[in-house]
Amino acid sequence: MTTTALAGGGEQTADPPVFPDRPFRALWAATGLSQVGSAVSNVTIPMCAAVTLGASALEMTSLAVVEVLPSLLIRLPAAAWSDGLRRPRAPMMAACNLVQAAIMGSVPLLWWLGALHIVLLLALTAVASAALGVYSALSSPLLVQIVPKANLVEANGKISATRSVADISGPALGGALLARVAAPYVVLVDALSFLASAALLTRVRPASADTGPADAVAGGPAGSAEPTGTAEGAVPAEPVKTAKTAKTSTTWKQRLGAAANVRLALAMGRQSGVRAVVTVSFVNGVTQPVLVLFLVHAVHMGPSLIGSLLALGAVGGVTGGMLVGRAQKRFGSGRTLALGTAVSLLSLALLPFASAGPSAMAGLVLLELAGSFGGTLLIASVFGSLQAAAPKDRIAQVMAMAFVLLQAASLIGVPVGGALAVAFGTRWAMIAAFAVMAAALGPQLVRWALTRWAPDPPVIL
Repeated sequence: MTTTALAGGGEQTADPPVFPDRPFRALWAATGLSQVGSAVSNVTIPMCAAVTLGASALEMTSLAVVEVLPSLLIRLPAAAWSDGLRRPRAPMMAACNLVQAAIMGSVPLLWWLGALHIVLLLALTAVASAALGVYSALSSPLLVQIVPKANLVEANGKISATRSVADISGPALGGALLARVAAPYVVLVDALSFLASAALLTRVRPASADTGPADAVAGGPAGSAEPTGTAEGAVPAEPVKTAKTAKTSTTWKQRLGAAANVRLALAMGRQSGVRAVVTVSFVNGVTQPVLVLFLVHAVHMGPSLIGSLLALGAVGGVTGGMLVGRAQKRFGSGRTLALGTAVSLLSLALLPFASAGPSAMAGLVLLELAGSFGGTLLIASVFGSLQAAAPKDRIAQVMAMAFVLLQAASLIGVPVGGALAVAFGTRWAMIAAFAVMAAALGPQLVRWALTRWAPDPPVIL
């Protein structure tokens, strides 16, 4: 049963809707298909540039930039526009998929015609990245429309689990196809995945295009087993408040302003759950350029063993994604958030101090399994909380800002990790990464425990 607080203090109970239902299953399948196709392209597009077109190191660097930067830059403007829409978003998401399918389908055609050039490939990749940014800005409000608030954490977990499957299966599929056909033709797999995703999105029909998140549940998060509240950063006891009423809500152009985005970033930064996710993202960035070098040179691990153990990350991600909904229902949102934070912290506790041999293998297994498991619990809890608490005319912008904060933290962490490795060596870079995570997350875990999972105060946007 769900309980909704009434103005007079009484409570009204209603049977919870069945979840997952047909609209969510269609959205979930569409997202999964496009993720697998994109994971294939993450292998084949660089291979196409390097092998087929003979790209230089500078051109390969440019390709890596245009795969990410357009999506990042367009995310906030597209979110401000998305929040102001009063029409169904699923058809627009399908249109984004069709644009991406046309772009990916043009790569083998241009190659067959002898017209494919590295500059053209860079341009096509940039447009596809921008289309992904628009798609993502549309997806969060649609998810809130079709998923009950009590199931948003579970829904985010399922989508994260699918992403973990795509991350391991996509490159494997791409590699198998590259052994048989030329790289430009393998890109067709991504085009076909976008076409299938667009077809599935036609089955996503919210009850109302204007439907927003339900009223917040007083005394704790929706669907929580904790009557006394949640951890900081989880679903607040009250919805996120805005300084404007519905009648005087800001236009998308006003929400697009730099000052409004700075206020939003500062407001989200006061949420301890968001700070925890940003910390983990920064540490992941620090370890990204260092990890393989540390494994090869510091603990003398062989390439085949490294590849096999790194694949365990997908197992942890899938497990976390499928279990986060059950954990939330059994332990409450606050304890689930704290569990994800604690497991993320513990994941890096062994490897930086390991020596060659079994301890290094155990450390890498712990990092991959626990890191992806805890990270998925953490991200699904925080993202579900933000979606549930955000006003319906700010959902896309809140989630876009969350993505930008995470991406920015990771991008900042990469050169920090590289600089630490150059100055002090890879082992000390790994130790520094663990120290940062312990210094940031350890005290937060203590605060959550001492306050008995008390919620953050409502954020005023």
